[in-house]
Amino acid sequence: MKHLTIVVKPFRAEAVLKVIAEVGVGVEQCLVREAKGYGRQKGYLDRYRDGDFSMAFLPKVIITLWVHDDRAEELAERIAKTARTGRIGDGKILAVPAAYDVIEF
Repeated sequence: MKHLTIVVKPFRAEAVLKVIAEVGVGVEQCLVREAKGYGRQKGYLDRYRDGDFSMAFLPKVIITLWVHDDRAEELAERIAKTARTGRIGDGKILAVPAAYDVIEF
């Protein structure tokens, strides 16, 4: 099993979830969370009441998956292709071997 953590821009999250649903087989669990953060883009400036304010944290969506080893690489490639916009801050995919079993209760 692999534990995939996918960080994407909010407007790309729905398309990424659609790709995950299409692959379907081999995906054991999926968790979606809203988050704020930044990488190389270092936030942005926003204008409010005639003043510039630094917005240090940008909205992101974190998707966490547990997927079988034989499907992980294919799924990661399809997600990267779907989420990519060509601009800085598109996101990250972190793949870690799951050293534990999923125990349902």
